Amino acid sequence: MNQPTQIAKAEAFRRLHDGSKLLVLPNAWDVASARLYEAAGFSAIATTSAGVAWTLGYPDGEEIRRETILEAVQRITTRVSLPVTADMVAGFGPRPEDTAETVRGVIAAGAVGLNLEDGTGDPDNPLVEVSLHVEKVRAARAAAAAAGVPVVINARTDVFLAAVGTPDTRLDHAIRRANAYREAGADSLFVPGVQDSETIGHLARSIAGPLNILARAGTPPISELARLGVARVSVGSGPMLAALGRLRRIAAELLGTGTFAAMTEEAISYAEMNNLLKATLAPEKE
Repeated sequence: MNQPTQIAKAEAFRRLHDGSKLLVLPNAWDVASARLYEAAGFSAIATTSAGVAWTLGYPDGEEIRRETILEAVQRITTRVSLPVTADMVAGFGPRPEDTAETVRGVIAAGAVGLNLEDGTGDPDNPLVEVSLHVEKVRAARAAAAAAGVPVVINARTDVFLAAVGTPDTRLDHAIRRANAYREAGADSLFVPGVQDSETIGHLARSIAGPLNILARAGTPPISELARLGVARVSVGSGPMLAALGRLRRIAAELLGTGTFAAMTEEAISYAEMNNLLKATLAPEKE
């Protein structure tokens, strides 16, 4: 992707966070899912680190190589015209320099945004020190500026998702972290793991930047999230898990009743899926 096009996409993606309308951001795990989202009429697409990792045979997290996940991101960006933001877990490395390298890779892959989380996956030490994550966000901002692409940084705190501390301390803790990341240069602030309207509204009022919420069972509907002041809602690995749930039903039916209803109900036709991908396929060079 040439730089002017990528800059234009980054600027368009940034404008989608201005609060004039809640940004509904679906998460893709491959080109097929991304093309389906584009055809459905979304304004932008995110990737899901879990979905990409599972597709390639890895558990979620940073056990997959950075280059491997970026290859998957690039396959998506080359086949959709929408802005794409990449879920890059915790930046692939403990140092701010590692995060900067990840941002350069995201830009090279054609994406115009990235998620950067402060979770460690370690139950005994579930969050990166706030000062270190601030430095990671600053390094990401500097790397994007040096590349000349205004990448949208979605800084995520896992205070609620990892159930850090006692329940009565989590709200203030998440707000402190989100505001520190915002001051360091994050464009939007992602607080997954919150479900109730009162907490979501408090976060939206207290965080000094656009709030991103993760949708899952029990999340208020989009109209309510918009009323509460949420700027962006994403779905994470939910759609892929739903698709895999249907696949498990198909498998059980094939081995059980020997019928095909789960496989054929609501299925996209072969021709539609084939044409959807053919429409964006560039001719192979000789």
